[in-house]
Amino acid sequence: MGAVAFYIFYGVNWIITLLPLRVLYVFSDLLFLFAYYFPGYRKKVVAENLRNSFPEKTEKELRVITKKFYKHFCDLIIEILKLVHMGNRQLSERIPLTNPELLERLYNEGRDVVIVLGHYGNWEWTRIMPLYTMLRNVPIYKPLNNKYFDWFMLSLRKKNSCDPIPMSKTVREIIKNRKENRLALYGFIADQTPSSDEIRFRTDFLNQDTPVFLGPEKIALKYDMAVVFINIQKIRRGYYSMTAELLFEHVKTLPEHVITETHVKRLEEIIREKPEHWLWTHRRWKYKRDDCND
Repeated sequence: MGAVAFYIFYGVNWIITLLPLRVLYVFSDLLFLFAYYFPGYRKKVVAENLRNSFPEKTEKELRVITKKFYKHFCDLIIEILKLVHMGNRQLSERIPLTNPELLERLYNEGRDVVIVLGHYGNWEWTRIMPLYTMLRNVPIYKPLNNKYFDWFMLSLRKKNSCDPIPMSKTVREIIKNRKENRLALYGFIADQTPSSDEIRFRTDFLNQDTPVFLGPEKIALKYDMAVVFINIQKIRRGYYSMTAELLFEHVKTLPEHVITETHVKRLEEIIREKPEHWLWTHRRWKYKRDDCND
């Protein structure tokens, strides 16, 4: 998308998303018709991902999950676009952190924290996290190829005192914060797919041989950070809950890959409970072992 098309999109979105969410969900319902029925969006990818992940399920069961997923996916798009106008009060009502006392304790103990989550529920609404902790919020992101949409997503994520940084600058940011005596949490969406030349570790995830980023584990081990998993659950349309789950408080003595295996398995457990809320359009398994040099 070029500059002119982007600014048209931005202006139209800014005006339309002034409407309340209950009205915007009408657009989600319309979008669902196109995404699920005709012409369909990545339906082959979704079907293959679900079939390989749940070989024990019947075709009828997979179709039910698929339809539920596309309804959630269209809601998710609308909810992300609505962030342009969503304030703290509305967000805190729609995605509360159920146990802020965990992060408060880690802060009081002088601990930095690695936060791990997946493309599950509504991960973009976690920009509300600074309301629940004194830890500086540093989401780690992978820049988008389109510079205009990269700017758009960054503008949404920077609100509420979040300080997102590209993955390549993580270590520099940690060093800077420690020199300035600022405790922080570093948020990783850990179910992204590494590029073929970045694959250093694979594990079994949803019945498939899966390459996994080692970034959260490496950062936690190198800087002795606590590791917390954020469990996002969809309560109903437009309402979620976040629960901070302490995976490891002290990591220095842990064997290699234990941190990675633990957060991967936790995400898998959550997906198996309600698979419709994970991002099945993601080409998570595009790199097979035989295609790479790892």
